[in-house]
Amino acid sequence: QVQLVESGGGLAQAGGSLRLSCEASGRTSSIYGMGWFRQAPGKEREFVAALSWNSGNIYSSDSVKGRFTISRDKAKNTVYLQMNSLKPEDTAVYYCAAQVYYRGVYDFGSQYDYWGQGTQVTVSS
Repeated sequence: QVQLVESGGGLAQAGGSLRLSCEASGRTSSIYGMGWFRQAPGKEREFVAALSWNSGNIYSSDSVKGRFTISRDKAKNTVYLQMNSLKPEDTAVYYCAAQVYYRGVYDFGSQYDYWGQGTQVTVSS
């Protein structure tokens, strides 16, 4: 089993920055990829960004390209989401997820096996 704990959420002004962290524990050697998703009130869960754990290949949604950057620290079993140029539309609960059983794709929630509890990001106008 893999446990995921997100941190780093909070309040930011439009144009500001936040960095989210997600630390994995448990059977971390089984992780193929990790991703970030977000869900705003009344809206469906949305893919944000993901990476392949071993190769580091990055996948990002068009809505955040140029503003958000996903990265990892393999020694710490941690994935990060650096969020710059924040917009009010970025307000959501952000979740990290781990793919343990290989699929080879990372852009849908059903492709992941473990999820964190989420961290709230609120961006004011």
